[in-house]
Amino acid sequence: MKIQLLIVDDEQEIREMLSRHFRFLGYDVETAENGKDAVEKMNDRKTDIVISDMMMPEMDGPELCRAIRKNFPMTRVIMITGHVTLTNALTCLRLGADHCIFKPLEDLGELESAVKGSAEVIQRWLGVLKQLVGKNFEKNDSCKESR
Repeated sequence: MKIQLLIVDDEQEIREMLSRHFRFLGYDVETAENGKDAVEKMNDRKTDIVISDMMMPEMDGPELCRAIRKNFPMTRVIMITGHVTLTNALTCLRLGADHCIFKPLEDLGELESAVKGSAEVIQRWLGVLKQLVGKNFEKNDSCKESR
């Protein structure tokens, strides 16, 4: 399964840099310039992982994270911010983001690791769901046989 990333940042330079980087690594990447644009794109296309800036116009990162948790609960969220504060870090955790990574993003190793970890969580859940679906089919088949 190819992981679908959505990169959300109001800075075009960062969107383009991250998009190029993760495409090179084999991810399917879409970009959005703010949270409102991101939600619209998520309504039209499956998204596995969102990498979002915290401070953006129209809909900021925390608002986007709330919308994702409400409407797309299986989507993993990684927040990035240039405003390194305890409040920002705690906000990310409270809203259910998998990671909070601080800018500048000079070395993308930490972000790569975060994306890889989030992708592993998705793979684990897909495995669990496949097992449950398989058991459900087995249960239904045995019920049919006993009739």
